[in-house]
Amino acid sequence: MLSTEDAALLAAGRHGDPFAVLGAHALADGRIAIRAFLPGAASVQVTSPSAAWPAMPLTRVHEAGIFEGIWLPPRAGAELASYRFQVRWADGQAVQLDDAYRFGTVLGEMDVWLLGEGSHLRPFEVLGARPMAMEGVDGTAFAVWAPNASRASVVGDFNVWDGRRHPMRLRRECGVWELFVPGVGIGARYKFELLDAAGQLLPQKADPYARSAELRPATASIVAAMPLSKPMSPGRQAANALDAPISIYEVHLSSWKRRVEDGNRWLNWDELAAELLPYAADMGFTHVELLPISEHPFDGSWGYQTLGLFAPTSRFGDLSGFERFMARAHALGVGVILDWVPAHFPSDAHGLARFDGTHLYEYADPREGFHNDWNTLIYNFGRTEVRNFLVGNALYWLERFGVDGLRVDAVASMLYRDYSRKAGEWIPNVHGGRENLEAISFLKRVNEVVGGERPGAITLAEESTAFPAVSRPTWAGGLGFHFKWNMGWMHDTLHYLARDPVHRPYHHGEMTFGMVYAFNENFVLPLSHDEVVHGKGSLLAKMPGDAWQKFANLRAYYGFMFGHPGKKLLFMGAEFAQGREWNHDASLDWHQLEVPAHAGVQALVRDLNRLYCEHAALHSQDFSHHGFEWIDHEDAPRSLLAFVRRGRDGSLMLVVSNFAPVVHHGLRLGVPEAGPWTEKLNTDSAFYGGSNVGQALGQVHSEAVASHGRSQSLVLTVPPLATLFLAWAAPKDA
Repeated sequence: MLSTEDAALLAAGRHGDPFAVLGAHALADGRIAIRAFLPGAASVQVTSPSAAWPAMPLTRVHEAGIFEGIWLPPRAGAELASYRFQVRWADGQAVQLDDAYRFGTVLGEMDVWLLGEGSHLRPFEVLGARPMAMEGVDGTAFAVWAPNASRASVVGDFNVWDGRRHPMRLRRECGVWELFVPGVGIGARYKFELLDAAGQLLPQKADPYARSAELRPATASIVAAMPLSKPMSPGRQAANALDAPISIYEVHLSSWKRRVEDGNRWLNWDELAAELLPYAADMGFTHVELLPISEHPFDGSWGYQTLGLFAPTSRFGDLSGFERFMARAHALGVGVILDWVPAHFPSDAHGLARFDGTHLYEYADPREGFHNDWNTLIYNFGRTEVRNFLVGNALYWLERFGVDGLRVDAVASMLYRDYSRKAGEWIPNVHGGRENLEAISFLKRVNEVVGGERPGAITLAEESTAFPAVSRPTWAGGLGFHFKWNMGWMHDTLHYLARDPVHRPYHHGEMTFGMVYAFNENFVLPLSHDEVVHGKGSLLAKMPGDAWQKFANLRAYYGFMFGHPGKKLLFMGAEFAQGREWNHDASLDWHQLEVPAHAGVQALVRDLNRLYCEHAALHSQDFSHHGFEWIDHEDAPRSLLAFVRRGRDGSLMLVVSNFAPVVHHGLRLGVPEAGPWTEKLNTDSAFYGGSNVGQALGQVHSEAVASHGRSQSLVLTVPPLATLFLAWAAPKDA
């Protein structure tokens, strides 16, 4: 009864509606036709758990392995609840199989509606590979969005990677192909095999929603359990707040530390939890920020060219290992921020590029859809399903792993259509402008969903232009990020510090200009991985002078950074002044801690973090002009800067930075309050490797001598190439 045409299409793997012909079908006369496609089978028999239904052999009707039979019900109108195939393969092996084509639809009607509308907040719950039971049978439900494919199949070890064996059902309302495959469980490798609209076979595709993947260079997806949602504790919410101390340790996991004695291998998630996290906590960092850990095919991209947005990379172990890492971080009071890359993706054949034979995920026109800088493709932010994919991914990491925040990479490249393009190489928006309106709308949507569904989690924008209101609420016309990286501050101050001190008086504004716009955004001050690669050298190497001066300059700079308004970020290795440029293929130079100067910088960063966290004056009003007051920003001849930070609790911290290699004795500085000012930290301390110049008694009392527009002043000894912190607290009986 199977038509010759249907049989030929099945055998060729080109049938677009397999459920119309395979499985059980009621005939007009009450009998039931059952068909199976089992290439390599010698014989097939159908059995039912009900003794009322006698076993029935199927007849081979096509040499490719198509079998068919007519089952007579035991009585008129009797329903066939379930059945199985007893298969004897050509090699003599006998097995029992459940028929994938006897099960109903996988997606619920509401899921279909929301997916089609592009408003499904959690598409990861229904798309991809979902281990589950249907009608009491264990297996995995597969679903993939490929609306322009003429056939989609799931392939894997379970069907010898034969795309003819498990063609899927198309839910036309949302363009999703689905299939429940009995017997396939956690750990199974799989991909999707698609024919384009013209019937051409495409390269097998990894699952865009896969929660696990093979280690490169292998590219298969792996069936994995869905992580349970992780509630965010009030403590974590408070630790991520705008008025909280946030000091971020940026880490590339593959090169933080390696087991040289074990083939120079990476640490796994449990080793990282046992070594990296206690180290970060001991150093006083409040958060670690991980360079992208989503699965990516090329080590040299550092994770920024990701193809498995939902899969923690297999480089460090499985998904459960990352869950344990997260649990350990929060147990230690350390937050975790992930680098998230919605700006672009690589064009590897197994990835998203031309996924169903069309430009499904990317813009079709290379003037919109190709990044010249990175040779990557750009998501089509105007397509609702693509936006849904990316927004859902953001929520996935925050909800399912309890991640504290997402640092969104390359935001500037998303905001502007002419980013890194010459005239004629870009397409204006509908108004003739250069802004990417679709990307702007997408970023607002991400931040609104995060704010609504995961309050307490944070988003941080790496945005290098003057685009307005990046870290302002969307209802106020902003993009909705909580924080923005202050790339201008980083560039200006590094340029200044790289200059010989004799030239610094002529460039004093590079250190003060950041305060002109310091409160326009909620800024993070980033000394990130980008500043220590591609021939730029390490932070230490940027500093001028002899070895002592290099370390002193760096210590003074760190002091200035921790005194300056804004949250803090240091890339790994900077905390102990690694001498060489970062190499992603090698461990950090931990042996340098045997050198006192390097150990001194490490001790300084530890103490700066603790000072920053313990004193509200240094963090509680980071984003308000009420929290900052210049004392002296005009002393360019002496390369001297002095300012006061104010806490909401009324506390004050005087910060004095001297970027000249000379001691300033008897320096008088006006202060806003009378009384004792206690030296809390001196980057020139011998403990940090300095010359130990400072306040002999550790405390200085103000005098009723006017200076710098204030009625009270201090007389200080300011060490060379150093930063001082002096605290004032209101009298207890005030």
